[in-house]
Amino acid sequence: MLPYNKNLKPAARSLRKNMTDVERRLWSEIRRKQLKGYQFYKQKNIGNYIVDFYCPAAKLIIETDGSQHYSENGREKDKVRDRYLGKLGFTVLRFSNKDVTDNIEGVLQRIWEHL
Repeated sequence: MLPYNKNLKPAARSLRKNMTDVERRLWSEIRRKQLKGYQFYKQKNIGNYIVDFYCPAAKLIIETDGSQHYSENGREKDKVRDRYLGKLGFTVLRFSNKDVTDNIEGVLQRIWEHL
């Protein structure tokens, strides 16, 4: 069973309803078992974090990163988060918003290779 912070449930629900354009673009390509038959979930609560996309069968988390992730503070927070998720046995793949927008095929190829 995944660690779960019930206090994040309303935030996760709100994020699912209000996805960014980049998240919506990637979601349209990975939902409904479109990649090798793997099921993905969006805005999943794991521990004290809400991850963008989660595939339980592959122990995979996909994050789409906007500009705030590239500041020194943002990179440090992501490092701590990725370390925590790694200890739970997950692989975290991070893609910049620009990658998803300009190179969706390359993003999907990298996810495909991991699966």
